[in-house]
Amino acid sequence: MGDRELPVILGGPILRRVDEGQAFIWIALSKPFSIQAEVCEVTRNGPPAGFDYTDIGCSTETRTVRAGKHVYISLIRVSPSSGTFPVDTLIGYNLRFTGKRGETLDLGDLGLLTSSHPESIVYGYLALPTFTINGGTKSKILYGSCRKLHGKGKDVFLKADQVITEDPAGSERPSSLFLMGDQIYADDVADSLILPIMKLGEELTGCKEDLGSVEPRLNHPSFQKGLNQINGRQYISDTFCRFTSRKAANHLFTLGEYMAMYLLSWSPELWKMPLSYGLFESFHDLAEVDEVYFACKDRSSKEYKREYKRLQKRYHEQLVEVSNTVQALSAVRRVLANTPTYMMFDDHDITDDWNLSHEWKVNVWNAPLGRHVISNGLASYWLFQGWGNEPDSFNLFGKMMQAHLDSIQPGSSAHTQWVNGLWRHDSWHFTAPTHPAAVFLDIRTQRGYDVEPKSVTLFGRMEEVPKSPNLIKEAAWDKIIATLGASGWRQGEPLIMVSPTPLYGIGLIETFLQKYMLPLHTIGIPVHTSFDLEAWKYNGKGFNECIQRLSALKPSDCIILSGDLHSASAVTSDITFYEDKRSFTIHQFTSSPIKNMSYTGIWGSVMKFMMWMNARKRTNRSIQRGCDGECNLLLGQRKDGKHSDYIWSESIRYRALNDGSLIETGNNLGVFTYDSGEIRSSLM
Repeated sequence: MGDRELPVILGGPILRRVDEGQAFIWIALSKPFSIQAEVCEVTRNGPPAGFDYTDIGCSTETRTVRAGKHVYISLIRVSPSSGTFPVDTLIGYNLRFTGKRGETLDLGDLGLLTSSHPESIVYGYLALPTFTINGGTKSKILYGSCRKLHGKGKDVFLKADQVITEDPAGSERPSSLFLMGDQIYADDVADSLILPIMKLGEELTGCKEDLGSVEPRLNHPSFQKGLNQINGRQYISDTFCRFTSRKAANHLFTLGEYMAMYLLSWSPELWKMPLSYGLFESFHDLAEVDEVYFACKDRSSKEYKREYKRLQKRYHEQLVEVSNTVQALSAVRRVLANTPTYMMFDDHDITDDWNLSHEWKVNVWNAPLGRHVISNGLASYWLFQGWGNEPDSFNLFGKMMQAHLDSIQPGSSAHTQWVNGLWRHDSWHFTAPTHPAAVFLDIRTQRGYDVEPKSVTLFGRMEEVPKSPNLIKEAAWDKIIATLGASGWRQGEPLIMVSPTPLYGIGLIETFLQKYMLPLHTIGIPVHTSFDLEAWKYNGKGFNECIQRLSALKPSDCIILSGDLHSASAVTSDITFYEDKRSFTIHQFTSSPIKNMSYTGIWGSVMKFMMWMNARKRTNRSIQRGCDGECNLLLGQRKDGKHSDYIWSESIRYRALNDGSLIETGNNLGVFTYDSGEIRSSLM
């Protein structure tokens, strides 16, 4: 490592799956340690600063994956020695680390348990990080998506941290956190971060991942140069990976780079070494080095001067936003250490447009580099997110992962099994033991594709375009329903469905894209990749399947929590099925982005105005829509002689948010509350 000494804790601790019988804690370390957890019941004793800590006898089982020379990722299972954990009670924990030479330290020795310390992971007068297990009483769940390191606006984790700070031992404290996609942006990386991420990735893994052995064309000097420069990867991403992201100039490629991005996004630790990794280099210093910045190099040309000014402006804007995120990272880590957290991927966790269409999936699979990078993205997702959601469902996964990580030799049997295992895995979905119970949908790897084209009208002519995907195919629904049943959930109980993409989107935008943008495919415009035509409503068969599956479950209350759209909204839909006269109500709440405001500038103002006008028309009004026998979603009520072939119809109402508006476009985090059948949601 030379003169650089990595911090012991690289990321975490993060509280993951928690129920009455066990709690899981995730942590990433730079050295191998044996880890034991200590758990206690925390009760008030007198004044605000007074707490008693009563030990809860527990057993600890630690599973560790060596993801690189200097990164050890552990998932610690803590179980009561007898009985169960107390519910609706504050529970504290500490972690004790024992090194190979017998040296021991705990979270306090690492400076994380001193409340006055800016990087402390404890709240107020509490001596330990804490959590509660909901016993079926009032439940409060934070939910959101889309958090980019250089995204615009303040990180809303700061508000979540403040809410817990104000009453860390109170009943209003959030009991869970749902992160519903785009926890990182693998394709859209800030200019100021890609070089530090490359360096960190190599140091964490202890090697430089040989992408040239995956795609031999990368061994050409010009492509080697592009790989190691700022803004040098767009052509490689487009041509060798067959990706379709328009912001892939700094796309993450190696496993080390993906891991570095997670650690920089969730923890302040590696940011303490800015000089070692060049985390805050000036644009001028980088631009002066010919081999660093990928741009026009004829410095006397007008093109170079224009490009210089453009890149300089972008670099500085991104650097300001990255700096703002860094200032929030202690709060981010504190929230994650004190709140049971469940995570599901969306496209940017891997790459933009991931599995957008059948053609996309085939093209990337047939591109060796694309196939390998997707595998790196999925491997890092499992290590940093997926593993902690439902650990027992991945008992065999760790062995396959470790076999590859021990060698990382493309073309080897371990590498082939690793790639095939990740691409074929069909159980990323999971249930969370919250109240109400929650089922998280994988809408990326379990899609159904209709290869038959769809007919549209363009300039008075009938043309054919690709159909939008069914976000969850029928066989995948069968597995989801089976998983839900195995979790102990039963008909007649309330249910939360977490869908990264909302079932009910922003109607104005979705309708405009479907009606006016989709036909442009016929004249060669790549509308599917340019406009993300993958909402639930774009595939009537898939939308109907979702409605039918949810209604067949017969939950007492059906709640959908979603993100993705870079806006927040609340929708209620009352559905009537005509064959058996059933009725069914869905409550959907959408929250996004956590840190990535999109509706800025002139076009952002125009879009917000259009959404406001659209929302104003919908105030105190219901939208009537139905599904006919061919699964077409049609506006209008069912009447004699009109829409008489509806199999079901729905009345959709957009609900007012905190400030009375119907749509929020600023950074936000949802707060869902369920109390004896009363359903509420607000925004931070």
